[in-house]
Amino acid sequence: MKHSTTNQRTRHGRGPARRIGRTLALVLPVVLVLSGTLAVTRVNWSGNSSESVLTASSSDLSSRAVSRTPQDVLRDRLLLELQEKDPGTALTHLQEAVNGRPSLAKHCVSIARALGRAAVRAYGPTRAQAFARPVCDTSFASGVAATHL
Repeated sequence: MKHSTTNQRTRHGRGPARRIGRTLALVLPVVLVLSGTLAVTRVNWSGNSSESVLTASSSDLSSRAVSRTPQDVLRDRLLLELQEKDPGTALTHLQEAVNGRPSLAKHCVSIARALGRAAVRAYGPTRAQAFARPVCDTSFASGVAATHL
């Protein structure tokens, strides 16, 4: 009778080896991910031999993030708005931004083209073209056309 009880325990997975296996199955992936993450943060990705840690942990990162140009900030905001609302709203806000801050006019074409490419990805070429309007010399439409080809 004792023999059959031992066999049942092993078959149902309640033995010590089974518990150890389950524990390793849960703990090992966590250990591997953490050790891999720590290894990646210690790699010299910058190319400078004097630095031994990842550039993201250096103090000069915050100064680079702050120094983003106004046109980059505007483009990123409008691309997000295009995804959340529609390309027409983003184009309207692009025109308002250029009217309010004339120094952005020289970047209007590249921003409008980026909006056109993003609109094709989000809506497809036919529907994206329907949002075109004469903002920045129809650069939005050329961005749509360039992505469609």
